[in-house]
Amino acid sequence: MLTQTQIENKLDRILLKVQKPGRYVGGELNSTVKDWDAVQTKVALVFPDVYDIGVSNVGLKILYDQVNQRDDALAERAYAPWLDMEALMREHGIPLYALESKRPLACFDLVGLTLPYETLYTNALNVLDLAGIPVRSADRDETHPIIIAGGHSTMNPEPMHAFIDAFVIGEGEEVIHDIINVIQRVKCQTSQVTSDLRPSTFDRDELLRLLAHIPGVYVPHFYEANYLEDGTLSHIEPTIADIPKIVTKRVVAKLPPPPTKFIVPNIDIVHNRVSVEIMRGCTRGCRFCHAGMITRPVRERPVDEVVEALEAAVKSSGFEEIALLSLSSSDYTNVLELVTKVGEKFGGTHLKVSLPSLRIESVSIDLMEKLRDKRSGGFTLAPEAATERMRRIINKYIPDEDIINTTREIYSRGWTTIKLYFMIGHPSETLEDVQAIADLCKRVIAEGRKVAGMRVKLNAGVSTFVPKSQTPFQWVSCDTPEQIRAKQALLRRELGRDRSIKLSLTDAEDSFLESWLSRGDRKMAEVVYTAWKNGSKFDAWNEGKKYDAWMEAFAEHGLDPLFYTHRQRRTDEVFPWEHITAAVRKNFLFQDFRQSLEGQIRVDCRLDCFACGILPTFAQIRRENPGDVWKCPDVKSPGKKAIPQGDNVNGAVTSDQLAVNSLPVVGG
Repeated sequence: MLTQTQIENKLDRILLKVQKPGRYVGGELNSTVKDWDAVQTKVALVFPDVYDIGVSNVGLKILYDQVNQRDDALAERAYAPWLDMEALMREHGIPLYALESKRPLACFDLVGLTLPYETLYTNALNVLDLAGIPVRSADRDETHPIIIAGGHSTMNPEPMHAFIDAFVIGEGEEVIHDIINVIQRVKCQTSQVTSDLRPSTFDRDELLRLLAHIPGVYVPHFYEANYLEDGTLSHIEPTIADIPKIVTKRVVAKLPPPPTKFIVPNIDIVHNRVSVEIMRGCTRGCRFCHAGMITRPVRERPVDEVVEALEAAVKSSGFEEIALLSLSSSDYTNVLELVTKVGEKFGGTHLKVSLPSLRIESVSIDLMEKLRDKRSGGFTLAPEAATERMRRIINKYIPDEDIINTTREIYSRGWTTIKLYFMIGHPSETLEDVQAIADLCKRVIAEGRKVAGMRVKLNAGVSTFVPKSQTPFQWVSCDTPEQIRAKQALLRRELGRDRSIKLSLTDAEDSFLESWLSRGDRKMAEVVYTAWKNGSKFDAWNEGKKYDAWMEAFAEHGLDPLFYTHRQRRTDEVFPWEHITAAVRKNFLFQDFRQSLEGQIRVDCRLDCFACGILPTFAQIRRENPGDVWKCPDVKSPGKKAIPQGDNVNGAVTSDQLAVNSLPVVGG
């Protein structure tokens, strides 16, 4: 293995041959460099996409800050090199290294992969291989780092089970310390230092066993999947005693102070700004929304804590834009007070303030007035569908008139550009529902011109719905390729003539790839591996995607991709993620799915508790953390059904609760 000095010398000879060499040199303002020999545990945090995207990832920033607060550990960063840099690294024998110390990833104790979306899976394999670490967990020994992955996509970890030693299910602020403590304990008991270039050896099996006992940590090596003759799952169970049959996500009862020493990148990146999470979780219950289901309960940061964090971060970084992040920013209880105080604190500084993820029904005139002097030229809203019928199905009911009135007010207050997000491919959607998207966009532009003239613009982003695990729509099938292409063609015809409207569509093949991976089982691991060996990487990039490589991988392993995308799901089907729970009960999700078939909507669960399972699962930590940070009501309505206890909290559905044999097959 190359030393730190050898890597630096080789980099000097190749960096001027690649695009954006600033991606690979490190040394950024606010990066943390510790004495390697003075700490016990070395952690490499890897975002398996290019530096330009990975530097701004909020999850990686949080973990970097958490680990480096410890005196006995360090955290360094690595990102996936772009195609030109990877080719030169392989040619010159340079392993993937951490930016802070230029040490190979293979000499760290723990390598943590952030996997927020499924199209990073082949990149994850590629960075392990480039680091000189065996791609398969079974091929690693006591001299290799422990490989841990977390992020939203790992709520169904099975397609990556063969490559990751342990998955963090849920939130990482606390569990990262539990993991480091276990690693230290095992290494103190069993380790023997081999050299400066390798982590010390240890009892790997013992370490994995102890990790499997940490709440929220899933070690796939200790679980076995059993299948029925039709290829669906019979059950998934532990192979050793004393580890949980169902792994429940970790949650942080009270959000810790956010990071404030933001790394200032060497190059221009996607989100070059200070970003502070003001709220975690969402109570709206949109049935398609994976993040909204898996991040419950809602927890809010106090206004003063947010403002103080923004002030410290701007002072330490010099960034000229700040973003107040959450899944539904306008639902933050004290959003008007927050925006007012941000305006008072940063008035006259020319800072841009963005408040992403605004909901149309909660965007008030007062809020728009508060944001008026801090606008950056755009305003983003997400209707998702354009007919009353579809909005009832997806549980995002917003009358057209509310959309028109809100967008009119936005244009009239000086914003020239509005972005509207929609989805096509929702369950039961027709071409008439898609035509309504085009009609609504035209109407928004027409109303905008009445109040602001011809300078108004509309960006319509139209993605394709992918049924996700842990959501009410996990029972439905994907729309067919033919239907998706017909719907996209309709939108191009209808909206392509108006230069004031910019239409963005998602490639249908990208949506199918996401669907295979988000709802795949353990068999998908071999498809992922073979697709990677066939050259697939950077699947989210036009330069990297190789759809044929995936088709060949499916064929090589005798699997039908339609099994994962377009096959109808039985109402009693055991899903590949059945042993992983976000604490939202399967019975609740199914009831919500049944309501979608009938066009019924649920109100915001801040107003009324529907017994989703969050409260009983996390009752103890809520008792230990009283106060107003949890925006989740107790069940107090007269006559409301009590929250089920016992196994049902983790998603099991009993026959008397759900008459599965009397229900129709779902899908189509």
